[in-house]
Amino acid sequence: MTLKDFGDKAKAVLASVAPELGLAAGGPFGALAGTLLSKALGTKGPDDPATEAALISGDPDKLLAVKKANNDFLLRLEELGVDKSKLAYDDTANARAREISVKDWTPRILAYGVVAVTAFVEGWAALHGLPQKADPMIIGRVLGTLDSATMLVLGYYFGTSAGSAKKDDALTAIARSS
Repeated sequence: MTLKDFGDKAKAVLASVAPELGLAAGGPFGALAGTLLSKALGTKGPDDPATEAALISGDPDKLLAVKKANNDFLLRLEELGVDKSKLAYDDTANARAREISVKDWTPRILAYGVVAVTAFVEGWAALHGLPQKADPMIIGRVLGTLDSATMLVLGYYFGTSAGSAKKDDALTAIARSS
């Protein structure tokens, strides 16, 4: 087990407390991220099941240690001359490079399918209304899933906003100075 094999709850905790460590999982800096995380949690390594258990325990001291590990990771990346924003975009770049090299039509077909299904379902709902017998919770989940999938497709093909990341960094800096 490695950081990328963590369960959804552990990944969510990592994303909120130590986002850069989470992004590094599975990448070229995954070993460094895993070592820092397990050291912060006092476990034997990222493969130790106790690492995930400690992460989701909710212990404030452990979460603070993980946050410090994330900051240490950022400092280490800075020392190595690595741009932290590169971590977020390498995964997308690798997927695009794979698609170009293997000339696989599957991602393109899936992308068209997702956008078409979303347009059809939401268009149907707008024109004909929602089914009366259907559970509103289920309808909301389906529509939300379709919207999320469409946003992923659009982000993949047209890129994401670097301005959004800068805004997040600015808000974090403001919060820290308060």
